[in-house]
Amino acid sequence: MKMTFKKIATAIIASAVICSAGFLGCTKKSTSGNDKEILVVSFGTSYNNSRSITIGGIESAIREAFPDWKVARAFTADTIIGILKDRDGIVVDSVQQALDKAVKEGIKTLVIQPTHLMSGFEFTDLNTLAQQYKGKFDSLVVSSPLLTSDGDYQKVSAAITKKTASFDDGKTAICFMGHGTEADSNSDYAKMQTVLTNGGFKNYYVGTVEATPSVEDLIAAVKANPAYTHVVLVPFMVVAGDHANNDMAGDEDDSWKSQFLAENYEVTPVLEGLGQNWDVQQIYVQHVKDAMATLAK
Repeated sequence: MKMTFKKIATAIIASAVICSAGFLGCTKKSTSGNDKEILVVSFGTSYNNSRSITIGGIESAIREAFPDWKVARAFTADTIIGILKDRDGIVVDSVQQALDKAVKEGIKTLVIQPTHLMSGFEFTDLNTLAQQYKGKFDSLVVSSPLLTSDGDYQKVSAAITKKTASFDDGKTAICFMGHGTEADSNSDYAKMQTVLTNGGFKNYYVGTVEATPSVEDLIAAVKANPAYTHVVLVPFMVVAGDHANNDMAGDEDDSWKSQFLAENYEVTPVLEGLGQNWDVQQIYVQHVKDAMATLAK
């Protein structure tokens, strides 16, 4: 059906009214309808199920807490980004791509919330890159990792012991696997152990897969208590990805599960990342709030 002159004229007038009534709406601006964004930066994982409930869980908690802000995602691991694109057709921005996109979309206030556990090499690199974009936003702040203040350690201790309380029967050693790092922040694992022990959680142990304390250290500590017959293995990582599924719970001889089995313990792996723990999600939400508070100063 051909449009009449009257219909064409009506459409033109309607468009003009829309643009004049909301002039800024006819110019380029952020896709969220405002100019405020929270960029959630994670290492990433190729394990789709874990990603959706860990990284996705943190992002959802932040989105729920700040409904007036756009919430975006970026990964720091180029390998993970490549795997997801080639294997699943899932496109995830690198941090630089996400920052460039925010500039292009007209974002003026940007809060970057890392899901990193501590201030290691990844967090340092993120900070360095973010500083290069300072002049491209009216306000930009990089928030803190999960374990930053003494209060954070107390909150994480409460969250993980609450989640695993059913295992704490005096006969079970509850062992958490952290990643480990060559950075000075590796000492954060020892600090977490101290917080747990001083809090009365004597059956809890924190080790790492790539640094110290090692699995050998944990085995020695567990063997020192003859009451233990059972070992529970839990990731001390945001996601239950490759390290959790293979290095911790895998069937290879060098996995944590196999090594504890070789010592004649009953072993129960729990493939749940920290990111799916609601209490942990709320710590990240609080960190976003704290970061936003600095923007107002």
